[in-house]
Amino acid sequence: MSAKITALRTALLTVPLRRSWGVDAPENHIIATTVETDDGGTGHGFSWTPTVGPQAVRALLDNDIASFAVGLPAEPEPLWDALWLRLHEAGGGGLTTIAMAGLDLALWDLAARNAGTSVPGLLGQRRESVEVYGSGVNLHYTLEELVAQAQRWVAAGHSAVKIKVGKPDIAEDVERVAAVRSVIGPDRALMIDANQRWDLPTTIRALTRLEQFNLHWLEEPIRADDLWAYRRLRKHSPVPIALGENVHTIQRFRDFIDAEAVDVIQPNIVRVGGITPFRRIVELARTHSIAVAPHLLPELSGQLALTLASPVAVEDVEDSSFEQLGILTGPSPVTIRDSRLSGTGRPGLGLDFVDSVTPN
Repeated sequence: MSAKITALRTALLTVPLRRSWGVDAPENHIIATTVETDDGGTGHGFSWTPTVGPQAVRALLDNDIASFAVGLPAEPEPLWDALWLRLHEAGGGGLTTIAMAGLDLALWDLAARNAGTSVPGLLGQRRESVEVYGSGVNLHYTLEELVAQAQRWVAAGHSAVKIKVGKPDIAEDVERVAAVRSVIGPDRALMIDANQRWDLPTTIRALTRLEQFNLHWLEEPIRADDLWAYRRLRKHSPVPIALGENVHTIQRFRDFIDAEAVDVIQPNIVRVGGITPFRRIVELARTHSIAVAPHLLPELSGQLALTLASPVAVEDVEDSSFEQLGILTGPSPVTIRDSRLSGTGRPGLGLDFVDSVTPN
């Protein structure tokens, strides 16, 4: 007989970034969650959004999700399915699934703690470490700042790095990509991310100028909703196409895979609704021989990457981990050394958040 949920509590943490992601994203928002059960169990999780909707996410958790979950068995997978059906009329993804992740992660944390192990241990850890690639939200950096960041990635031993593109003048993008390629050399993988700034004709024109730099992938150049454009793009692109940080459901990932519109999918574990749907999306990709590269949140995506059948690389945006932002009460559940991420074996997810953030 499974323990039943007796409470779901939340706390909103807004923390300034050590390296601003630009004027629109100087901070991140973490909605820390705690689930309690009638046998005295406690699990900790979180929802996350860098810009839009933290109060809305918390309201969904405090009202609709808590009222639905209390009294139900603390079993993450069946509860996720029932909750998605309940909330679907408010939106199949987006704020809905971001909020759902707060409960799902707390339930997986609870299950692992009850089993006396970490979440990777509970799910079945397959490897000791995974590759980490250097990443930065750096479109607003000067050329000199971008080059300095690339030099830090080289010094850190990264074999792959990613930068932002999408300047008003493609010539400036060409200059910046050329400078980074010069710093990292010919053998490191170089990815570029346009963050939905282009339309299809602009993307095709940009690729004619940028493909010379031996790009590992082009990420999300067009609005993530535009399946038609991505299908057209992939047919003609000399560079592999990556997307997924703004795709929120397994149904939508299936649409892109079935349309042969993507080479690499990048689910964000929180944005898709937590560990439960993430594992299903990864299995969908595996059965179609589509590569997976989880988006952001290395403390979470890194732990899940340790359990996957195929090796994946984890994204680490410079100086933006939860530990570096000072919002954990203890050490991080992962360590990154020599461009490899390993788990520390902390119980559950190993993410215990502070109660509040002191304003600067």
